[in-house]
Amino acid sequence: MSFEQLSQFNLGPDLFFGAGAIAHVQEIIEKEGFERVMIICDEGIEKAKILDQVMEQIKKTEAKCTVFSNVEANPTTGTVDAGMYLLERFQPDLLIGLGGGSPIDVAKALGMLATNGGQITDYEGMDKFEHESLPLLAIPTTAGTGSEVTIFTVVTDTATEYKLTAGGRKLAPKWALLDPELTLTLPRKITAATGLDALVHAIESYTSTMAHPLTEALALDAIRTISSNLRQAVYNGENLSARSAMLYGSLLAGIAFNNTRLGNVHAMSHPLSAKYNVPHGVANSVLLPHVMEFNLPAAPEKFMNIAKAMGESLDPSHPLMKNANKAVEAVKQLSTDIQIPKDFSDYNIPDEDIYPMAKDAMKSGNVLVNPRQTSIEDIIKLYEQTTGSAVSV
Repeated sequence: MSFEQLSQFNLGPDLFFGAGAIAHVQEIIEKEGFERVMIICDEGIEKAKILDQVMEQIKKTEAKCTVFSNVEANPTTGTVDAGMYLLERFQPDLLIGLGGGSPIDVAKALGMLATNGGQITDYEGMDKFEHESLPLLAIPTTAGTGSEVTIFTVVTDTATEYKLTAGGRKLAPKWALLDPELTLTLPRKITAATGLDALVHAIESYTSTMAHPLTEALALDAIRTISSNLRQAVYNGENLSARSAMLYGSLLAGIAFNNTRLGNVHAMSHPLSAKYNVPHGVANSVLLPHVMEFNLPAAPEKFMNIAKAMGESLDPSHPLMKNANKAVEAVKQLSTDIQIPKDFSDYNIPDEDIYPMAKDAMKSGNVLVNPRQTSIEDIIKLYEQTTGSAVSV
């Protein structure tokens, strides 16, 4: 451990955690004196009646409310523009991001644009905006993205088919309500993909070159919690204990990677989502074991710790690399158990698109903090392993 690396640590928004936490919506609105509330969500949240629960809390106050529910799985610049059209006419003083990472990311983008102007494409990178965002209350309904505590928003620029990231401390939600009861109706496939996405966050944060003792402790606890509860959440969605543990594990991972960035998995998943609309959780889940095998020689001790956190038995008589490789095997087994696809064959990605995707992946700052130094040729080989393509550079 290097204690010298710890210079600044972001703890995120005020948190309300536990069954029934949704009741704090009324408390926050009344305490802060908000008068106009805009909810950002997706159609699935409406169908699951979760939007109704939030609306019931708002109706207990004197605040007026409008809803923007047109957020898709991989939100685009067009979606942000449409949200801004409604925002500018309604003039809210509080935004509520309700759902998975996509609605919360769109809510972050809207909050920033409301006070800084311009287009979301103007703010790619870190701290490119000056003014505080509109106050944002984040209510996650999946245990996966950690977006409720992070300082980043990710949006696909449809003009370039590129996923851009804007970040800054002023972008983070001011409050986060984590109510596991809101995740009970999450479909099995989404529970699996978002849950493994949370595991990716924890593993990439733990192995990041920016990791330090605080983030390592959080990430390892997240790995332990997620790996020991994800199967139960997938196969018995009404298991409140497992759902609570998954939401907690996702939260820990979010706080960890908010301070460390991520790695090659996320760098590579963004072009897949931007060009082929692969769900973010699925993209990360498929890529994870391949990237872990690539990174293994650069941080075998850390991968051995990951294996132990995932419940694997380590043999002290075995070579370090053999014990470390048990982390990869544990992830593969977990993926198989919860029926994560083994590759991207369903998306019919042509050979000629691998190189452009690799170029886009190399633009990501996450490559710079990956534990093993990475070239574009490395990225191409990793894509080939998951798409069945063969590319010559």
